[in-house]
Amino acid sequence: MNSFVLKGDICYSIDKDTLCTIENGYCVCVDTVSKGVFTTLPKEYSTLPLYDYSGKLIIPGLVDLHIHAPQFAFRGLNMDSELLSWLNENAFPEEAKFADLSYAKKAYTIFAEALKNSVTTRACIFATLHKEATLLLMELMEKSGLISFVGKVNMDRNSPDILIEESAEKSAKDTESWVLSAIGKFDNTFPIITPRFIPSCTDELMEKLGKLAKKHKLSAQSHLSENKDEIKWVAELCPDAKSYGDAYDKFGLFGKDTKTIMAHCVYSGDDEVEHMKENGVFIAHCPASNTNLTSGIAPVRAYLDKGLKVGIGSDVAGGHTESLFRAISDTIQVSKLYHRLVDNTAKPVTFSEAFFLSSKGGGEFFGKVGSFEDDYEFDAVVIDDSVLPHPQELSVKERLERSVYLNADLLGITAKFVRGKKII
Repeated sequence: MNSFVLKGDICYSIDKDTLCTIENGYCVCVDTVSKGVFTTLPKEYSTLPLYDYSGKLIIPGLVDLHIHAPQFAFRGLNMDSELLSWLNENAFPEEAKFADLSYAKKAYTIFAEALKNSVTTRACIFATLHKEATLLLMELMEKSGLISFVGKVNMDRNSPDILIEESAEKSAKDTESWVLSAIGKFDNTFPIITPRFIPSCTDELMEKLGKLAKKHKLSAQSHLSENKDEIKWVAELCPDAKSYGDAYDKFGLFGKDTKTIMAHCVYSGDDEVEHMKENGVFIAHCPASNTNLTSGIAPVRAYLDKGLKVGIGSDVAGGHTESLFRAISDTIQVSKLYHRLVDNTAKPVTFSEAFFLSSKGGGEFFGKVGSFEDDYEFDAVVIDDSVLPHPQELSVKERLERSVYLNADLLGITAKFVRGKKII
C-alpha cells in the first residue's frame, strides 16, 4: 500500500531557516510520493487509507550521510585516542574480522536491525575491503527496508598487513566484480565507490576507481581534511595537489559528474571550500567523531552561509551512536563551542538548521528526499513523545526539539515509512 494519509503533529523543513509545523494535520502519500501537508484533508484524498497518529510527532525520515557498518560492533569503546592511532588500534583490527563471513553475518545483522529501528531511513555506508562481506551487508540492508548506498572500501597502501589489498589492479578488479554483482540486484541498495582516504590508496588505484565511477555512473564517498596530521600526510603523499580535495579531483572523485560525499571537512581551507562548492560536493558533518577523536570542529556555519551542500553523519564508530537525534543536538552544541573558542563571528547553528541538515540537507544526495513538500519521496517516522512526560503546554516545534535532545528515538518510534512502504 503506497498511497495513504498520515494524521498527527507534523514537522518538516522547507529550507535551512524554515521549520514548518502543523498540529493535528495531514500528510499525503500517493504512489510513494508526498502530495503535501494540509490542515484539512482535501476531498480528493478522502478515500485513501488513514493512519491516525493523533498526538504523535510525524517527521521526515532522517539521512545519515556517513556511517561505518563494520565499526558498529565496537561503538562506545576506546574513545580516548586521536584519529590515526584509533584507526590502527581499533578500526583496522575489527574490520579485518570481516574476512570471516560468519562473523560478518552476525555483526552486520545487528547493524542492519539497529538502523532499521532508528530514525534513519537512508544512509551512506562504508563496509570493508572484503567483496563477499560487502555483498552480504547489501543483502541485509535491502531486507531492512531502508534505502542506502554501500561501499566496498579500497586500501592498497599504508595499511596493516591484516587489512590491505595486494595491488591496485587486484583492488580495482575486485571492486568492479562487486559492482557488477550489485547493480540491478536490489531495489533500495546501491553500490558507491569508496576509497577509504588518500593515504590508503595509491595514485594507480585512485585512477582506476575514478574510471570505474565514470564507467558505471556511480557516486563516491570518502574522508577529507579531518585531522591536521592526516592533512600533512596527504601533502607529503601528493605534492602536486593544491589541496587534500584536489588530490581526489585529479582522479574524478570530487563532485562534478561523480556525485560525491566528503566526510568531516574540519580543516578545509578557503580554496578547498570553494572547490567543493564549485563541484557540488556534499559535506557529511560528523560532530560526535570530531570531538571523540580530538579532530576539531567543522565550521558548519561557514558552509551553510556559503551555500554548500551539507548533511549530517553519525560516523559510527568514531561517533558513538547511530542516533541522528543525538547528531542533531551534537551539531548545535559543537557549533556553540566553535563560536566561543574558535571564531566568535560564526553564529551557532540553530535547531531549525540542524534539523534541516539531518533531513532535507542530506536528503538531497538521494534526490527529492527529506521533506513532506509536494513531489518529495515519502519517508516518514512517527514519534510518540509521551514517553517523555512533562507538565508544560508545548508547541509542536518545542516537542520536537525536546524529543531530539532527550532521545525520544530510543523508546518512542511508533511507525516508519520508507518510499511509501511501512517497515515498522
